[in-house]
Amino acid sequence: MVELKILKKSNECKARLGRLFTDHGEIDTPVFMPVGTNGTVKGLWQNQLESLQASIILGNAFHLYLRPGLDVLREFGGLHRFMSWQHSILTDSGGFQVFSLSDKKILEEGVKFRSPLDGSKIFMTPELSMEIQRAIGSDIAMAFDECVEPDASREYVEGSVGRTTRWARRCIEAHRGSRQALFGIVQGGFFEDLRERSAAEITSMDFNGFALGGLSVGEEFSVTTRILAHSVDLLPSDRARYLMGIGSPDIILAAVENGIDMFDCVLPTRMGRHGTALTWTGRVNLKAARNRFDRSPVDENCSCAVCSTYSRAYIHHLLSRDEMLGKILLSYHNISFLMNFVRELREAIAEERYMDFKTECLRNGLIGSNSLESFSSERMG
Repeated sequence: MVELKILKKSNECKARLGRLFTDHGEIDTPVFMPVGTNGTVKGLWQNQLESLQASIILGNAFHLYLRPGLDVLREFGGLHRFMSWQHSILTDSGGFQVFSLSDKKILEEGVKFRSPLDGSKIFMTPELSMEIQRAIGSDIAMAFDECVEPDASREYVEGSVGRTTRWARRCIEAHRGSRQALFGIVQGGFFEDLRERSAAEITSMDFNGFALGGLSVGEEFSVTTRILAHSVDLLPSDRARYLMGIGSPDIILAAVENGIDMFDCVLPTRMGRHGTALTWTGRVNLKAARNRFDRSPVDENCSCAVCSTYSRAYIHHLLSRDEMLGKILLSYHNISFLMNFVRELREAIAEERYMDFKTECLRNGLIGSNSLESFSSERMG
């Protein structure tokens, strides 16, 4: 099971420090969870994740159901043994991946679609999602929900909120008797009253934690922060609060200052594979020709193994030749950067200098000026 202990609440905003206890260890919050969709954080060995002090990673039920399949996962006794990972795992229910498919049919019972691998017919239901996540053996499972398109009409979102609630009840019933923690997901699109309705319905159920879904899916930054600031207080303060699918420093800051404890994103490794580095002075494109003779490290303010060993020029060379090592090095650096960023963020909360930390990020170019607008208008509300 999972238990959250709140250690400190900020006097500057709604940020908080906590410790999450699972069967596989303790997790200091706020926490960034590297994404291991297919049972691997792309480009990194598990011992490298441990060296970066990653205490929890995310796996995806949908992709792991397709491959390696439930038979393999059951043979190995779950994903922990299969991928040789000794720490905590959270699994996405597969809802976002299913709803990102173009060829699908949404029914009250579940979602019909064809496998993107071989075209075979699949019928994903709340019960099947729970079965998959039990086979994976994650510490935290997510309820199966419907993530709507950013431009979905109010009428559609209203119907979707009801469907997500009914599916949540079915997930709880199917999950009954399991030691695995189960988190509910609040939806509602960009309509504040529908967010309120969804939160009231989902938090009335006995979930171990709660997530905000359907944000950072293509909408403007101001829309994300408006819904975020409105929605977090709708979640119980004694349970873990999870904002799904965010990983850029500006949105992390907005999330944490509003009281979010957990977040995940494919951003660091995806950017690394495309030649972009996260640094304390903003994003850097290592594919650019200006790096050809540059002896400096990726980030002067970073002491990770990549920045301590390799020059920008060398990594530029690797990328220009499409060598996999270049992508691996940047993926490692980007994960290291975000782990350090969140660690320093936690220290800033502990020392009551959160706003100074945020102002420094703005001054150094790590975040844009629009990020200052994200600071909750209610402050301590």
